Amino acid sequence: MTADFNELFSIKVPASTANLGPGFDSVGMALNRYLTLRVKKSDEWFFHTVSENLEGIPSGEDNLVYKIAAKIASEYDKELPAVQVEMESDIPLARGFGSSATAIVAGIELANQLLDLELTSDEKARFASLEEGHPDNVGPSIYGGMIIGSHREDETNIVLAGVPDIDLVAVIPEYELSTKESRGSLPEDFSYKKAVEASGVSNVLVAAILQGNWALAGKMMGKDLFHLPYRMPSIPEWEKANQLAEELPVYGATLSGAGPIVLFFIPKGNGREIKLQLRSHYQQHRIELLEVDAHGVKVEKATATNQVQK
Repeated sequence: MTADFNELFSIKVPASTANLGPGFDSVGMALNRYLTLRVKKSDEWFFHTVSENLEGIPSGEDNLVYKIAAKIASEYDKELPAVQVEMESDIPLARGFGSSATAIVAGIELANQLLDLELTSDEKARFASLEEGHPDNVGPSIYGGMIIGSHREDETNIVLAGVPDIDLVAVIPEYELSTKESRGSLPEDFSYKKAVEASGVSNVLVAAILQGNWALAGKMMGKDLFHLPYRMPSIPEWEKANQLAEELPVYGATLSGAGPIVLFFIPKGNGREIKLQLRSHYQQHRIELLEVDAHGVKVEKATATNQVQK
């Protein structure tokens, strides 16, 4: 293979799972599925995709990654230099693994690298949450591991909750479900009494996670009142998962983000066995064993030794 001296750097952004049941719009975890950008010198902007998961995305300045990068550049009154970006992803689109959030984080990091902004992780999280509207998908993609966050007009606060020592198995349907479409099924408001009950469940979920009590955390996932009861009718896989969470040796199960992916939380070392058992219940779906990504977004600068022609 010949050296490609046009390559500048690569950006690798992990997928994420959000909500974890009652941690609605506030609890998220990074996963070992990735959006990768390989950035090269160019006279004009061009996005080239090499993954089926990215088929049909724009190749020019209407690409979401470019739009985010340009927005960051304008915040600092700077102009982006043109580059060619090769995009690769093993994250399924519109299924609940934060595919749009990874693009937002990638765009922020692209601007950060091209303009030498030296943004902190907290600054990246603020920009990303302003764009996404909440921190539970973008936060894990930036920091890695698990985060608990609050995003408001005046401030974004992120608490790092470590790297959970668990196995994860995802049931991945073939159909897509956009977050916007899924949010349409949610109620406009809650009664005061129901809001107190729902937040109590959420608070216990967070406390259990921080104590490493995943049996209790899994139980709270099934008690969610914020969104699962409203999304369940449009996701047939969830009703079966709710039942299996009681029958199988797992901590619990919940929708990943807005769904339709269902994610099972499992004692460490038992993931492969649960994956085999779930195959018999979901014969028409992909079943994948996943891990928690501990690192968040990573940048690798090109050198004379790693610049190779792709």
